[in-house]
Amino acid sequence: MHEPRILVLGAGPAGAATALGLRRLGYPVTVVSDWRRFAALEGVSQRVLEGLRNAGLGAALAEAAMPATREVRWNGQHLKLNQEFLLDRQCFDRALRLDLERAGVSVVGGRVREITRKGVYCISLDDGQVLQAEFLVEARGRQAPLAADRLRGPETVSLLNLWQGEPGAPASAVESLDEGWAWMARRADGRCYWQITLDAAGLPGKAGLPEYCAERRRGSALVAELFGARALEPAQVHARSSTAILAGECVGDDWIRVGDAAMAVDPLSGNGIFQSLSSALQAPVVVNTLLRKPERAALAKRFHQQRVEQLFLRFARIGRDFYGQEQTRAGLAFWGRRRGWPDAQPLHLDADWAAVRVEKRPVLRDGLVDEAEVVVTADQPLGIWHLQGVALAPVVRGLCNGLGIEDVLKDLPLQQQGMVRRWLGEQGCG
Repeated sequence: MHEPRILVLGAGPAGAATALGLRRLGYPVTVVSDWRRFAALEGVSQRVLEGLRNAGLGAALAEAAMPATREVRWNGQHLKLNQEFLLDRQCFDRALRLDLERAGVSVVGGRVREITRKGVYCISLDDGQVLQAEFLVEARGRQAPLAADRLRGPETVSLLNLWQGEPGAPASAVESLDEGWAWMARRADGRCYWQITLDAAGLPGKAGLPEYCAERRRGSALVAELFGARALEPAQVHARSSTAILAGECVGDDWIRVGDAAMAVDPLSGNGIFQSLSSALQAPVVVNTLLRKPERAALAKRFHQQRVEQLFLRFARIGRDFYGQEQTRAGLAFWGRRRGWPDAQPLHLDADWAAVRVEKRPVLRDGLVDEAEVVVTADQPLGIWHLQGVALAPVVRGLCNGLGIEDVLKDLPLQQQGMVRRWLGEQGCG
């Protein structure tokens, strides 16, 4: 039987995780990726390392293990927090490609020039190559074309500054500023990174950006503490958009968006790599369902679209709440634009047992998207199928039908009974 050819555009964390998942399912997968054109450093948390491990990105994980001390100056407070890990994105990208090649994924270097659909997808690259596939995974991050129905947050830009300083212990820091906020880091080899995130409007032209950024560093006590005198001079600058964007339609019968191509959030919302992996880890099962069980296409598409939208809102609200914590600058324009976006709904809603209900929703089962009864709560609108192996729908239905809690839990081991009782209590039951 001819296996559908799958082409993944982009070899970042989302594209790599999707490609590896599809390869494990037996599909021939080709990844097209252009090399990163500038040096970049990213601070990641322990949960990102765990996400990379779960995705099978072993070589990439090895590149993400440079621990650094971390401090924060926010809302008038100066805190020294747990360490984060400094990730050289160029080294990391090379490691992702190595993970792909080891798994039997074909990796093609090049920039996409044109995509046409003539029975199959035809992807033309800048070097003249033409690749064909029956299914397309869009994983080119913010470079991916967006539909007109996209949702955008406040227009935001990040200016990354790089220079060479003196070697020293790895360290990173973040601080709030009147016009935005800055993240900064120093590697052990002395390479220094400082990135300011601020409103996209009102900035000087490209030629004026180095001095604009240097001026803001000169006014920062944290910069003076972390870096040497070189930090006060103009440095190389790379500008990139960091506007929060939800792409709109994220899946079709023969294509799917993952990572930042589906939803890109404000960098204050958390680790970008973690966000990319969040939408990508479900994608192979969605694709498998679209190709193997086309009769379930509507279900599979609903599963992916709803989860991308829910993830986007969750991360956007996390960012909103971080902006809201900066009370000392609440009246300034940058902060005011972000304290109320995307909405006023709390990140976590109060438990309400009266709102708990059982409904049929799409779930992942045996490598495919299927439908099952789940428990929908105020805080989990997409539903919860299992709680550590215990199906919750029968428990909730029994209680709603008037059975006592002892009756609905009697067939479970004592340890699971205790776990379910705690969960029920957290939902406001009894």
